[in-house]
Amino acid sequence: MLTRRQLVRSGALAAGSFTIAPAFWRTARASAASPARPAAGPYGELGPADINGIRLPKGFSSRVIARGGQPVLGTDYLLPAFPDGSATYALPDGGWILTVNSEVPSRGGGASAIVFGPDGAVKDAYRILGNTSGNCAGGKTPWGTWLSCEEVDDGLIWECDPTGARPAVVLPALGRFKHEAAAVDPVHQHVYLTEDLGDGGLYRFTPDRYPELLKGQLEAAIVAPGGKVSWAPIPRPDGGSADPTRKQVAGMTQFKRGEGIWFDAGIVYVATTADNKVHALDTRDQTISLIYDQAAFANSPMVNPDNVTVSPAGELFVGEDDGGDDPLDLCVITPEGEIARFLKLTGTQHGTGEAISEVTGPSLNPAGTRLYVSSQRGFGLGVVYEVSGPFRTQRPAGARGDAATATKPVRAGAGLLGLESARTLRLSLLRRRGLAVGLTLPRAATVELTLRARLTVKPGRPRREVVLARVTRRIDQGPEAITLSLSKTGRRVLAGRRQVLGATLTARVDGRRVERRVRLVP
Repeated sequence: MLTRRQLVRSGALAAGSFTIAPAFWRTARASAASPARPAAGPYGELGPADINGIRLPKGFSSRVIARGGQPVLGTDYLLPAFPDGSATYALPDGGWILTVNSEVPSRGGGASAIVFGPDGAVKDAYRILGNTSGNCAGGKTPWGTWLSCEEVDDGLIWECDPTGARPAVVLPALGRFKHEAAAVDPVHQHVYLTEDLGDGGLYRFTPDRYPELLKGQLEAAIVAPGGKVSWAPIPRPDGGSADPTRKQVAGMTQFKRGEGIWFDAGIVYVATTADNKVHALDTRDQTISLIYDQAAFANSPMVNPDNVTVSPAGELFVGEDDGGDDPLDLCVITPEGEIARFLKLTGTQHGTGEAISEVTGPSLNPAGTRLYVSSQRGFGLGVVYEVSGPFRTQRPAGARGDAATATKPVRAGAGLLGLESARTLRLSLLRRRGLAVGLTLPRAATVELTLRARLTVKPGRPRREVVLARVTRRIDQGPEAITLSLSKTGRRVLAGRRQVLGATLTARVDGRRVERRVRLVP
């Protein structure tokens, strides 16, 4: 198992690679009442096709990073065919790594890594996974690894080291089925998974020892009228095509070709290709609703939503699967509740008719200033592009998802857009794992987190307030997950305790304080 601690100790990845972009739709139920409406968007109309055949807004430009079967720019590494899901990871020198899947079938797939310097120049490229089949999308973990998903009937998920220093590890506990993508919720310590089938499920995996993913419980989503989600255990996750996971739970909700998935400060976004929708699952109260429905507006620009990613500005970029009357778009759903085309691939190099390509693997570099996107079958074997330009990197004021609609009890001016933790936590888990806390900041700041409780330390003595855990850390704009581990005093006073305790989690930012209650139970 590749852990965050191992990667940090190796010096391979910088701390910035573990942050997750801010959520733009904090309240899923509110968004359900008004799915994203078509508009020009923040970047304006698309211009004429550039030298690479890409239509982009004014001020943006593109370059080819690699074509399938040809050397990656500036290297002698041949990019495998059919590029798909991707993610980026910050490096200590200011550069970054781009991981790219290969959806070649029959054990010809896998994943590659492309290394960029601080100036954006390509420095190196190499393979991080091989001898696997149909590696479609995947997911970036908060501890800096890449989950590569096999989109075949007996597909598995492989955890890869973007630096290539350690071999990939197979994760059979996450199920054997037609995997599309994965997203990690570091606060509640779950992995969410999509299945690219018309009757596929939405799955949730709970590790026994987060962040290790070798053992745990796989469950399937059951959505009740009104959007409340419950989770039913999968009895035989390793069933494969002989015993499909989607057939093991009676009443499992079907997600019509679940594809792209992304966790963002408490919300899991799920794209379903067959019904042209993007869903928002609120992980705090486990409710799900729509933020995009192509049928809601006559002129909706996006059909067949596929891979997704969220920018530092809270914008959801969504690539289109093949098909439709006007294909090969990458669209953007904004914090203002609008959807617009961001780019369009043009030219016969992307195929025609039933042989048309698809837009895959959108991801942004850690600074949010360069976008990577692929045409999976462009030029026959695929092509990876980089788009540079004036991307927004700050959340717009007054947009859905900012402090006005953030998690209660956060107040305007408190220096926080979100403060999340478990509302109830077992003492045994607190002792073993600590308390995971999710923070979303509008700008870089120093944050002090404290967990305290009033309790009786010695028999016959009055209760007093005890600090159970405390950490102070400088974090960047956007969300980050921080784990509060018990102090020596906290471990001592909680040792052997059997009664329910009421604790208070406090976040101090810029001299202001935000609190929430945490119930500690035996």
